[in-house]
Amino acid sequence: MAKAPTYRSPTDSYAVTAEFYDVLQAGEDETRVRHLYGREVAKARVGVLDIGAGTGRVTLMSLAESQVDVHAVEPARAMRTSLMTRLAALPARQRERVTVHPHALEEAALYAVADVAVCHNTVACLSPSARHALWPAIGAALVPGGSLFLQLPPARLPARNVLRVLPQQRIGEHAYGGRMVMSTAGNRIRTRVDYWVRGVEGVLREHSETFWMWPASRSQVIDDLERHGFVPLPGHDDPAVLAVTLRTPWRDDVVTPTTVALAHRRRDVTTRVVARSHG
Repeated sequence: MAKAPTYRSPTDSYAVTAEFYDVLQAGEDETRVRHLYGREVAKARVGVLDIGAGTGRVTLMSLAESQVDVHAVEPARAMRTSLMTRLAALPARQRERVTVHPHALEEAALYAVADVAVCHNTVACLSPSARHALWPAIGAALVPGGSLFLQLPPARLPARNVLRVLPQQRIGEHAYGGRMVMSTAGNRIRTRVDYWVRGVEGVLREHSETFWMWPASRSQVIDDLERHGFVPLPGHDDPAVLAVTLRTPWRDDVVTPTTVALAHRRRDVTTRVVARSHG
């Protein structure tokens, strides 16, 4: 029997966390995404793009708050499995409005599919090179005048270890809990997450997973996005979320019927070009 490879592809990340995320964190996160993005998603007239959909909190909120198609981008197989299970439980009419893309956005080749994009709890875990590949892919997926709402990464490295205890949750006879420890490691932030399951006889299981984050200030992210046609969106001053809009020669603050029609024309042309290149 051949020896199993030691390499784990990026799509296998979150293999440990996927089991515990919804139990320990998703309830709080559901409230937060509705507060941060709900009103903006409700204004969507073309589509909503959920970048790094995870187990689906932004995706489900977008289906509930809007009437447009939703594109959920999630390359991690473990998290995508939870997302698909949750979508399978929805009524057929809602399921028809959501498409799940099992790749990074720059590999999904989405063009002018949305006027609202949300990137929640994702950018911090992308390396600088991955971020530089992401920005133009978002610009391609949005129609001119579309908006991006992005949860910012930490602005700087932590001066000391930061501990966060995840509130314990009970399912049947078992209690689930965990903790996260953030620490500085060179130019990155190392986040180790420890999970445990306890029964009446004590600890039944313990698991750990480590994630890496790259800090960047708000001004750094704005500068990077401006190189790809984005400008800050006035009236949005939440310190945790950056709101930007894709520049358009028509107007910078709204999506008009003209921009929508031009976006659809752009998407049709791109589709024909791709078809010819493969044919």
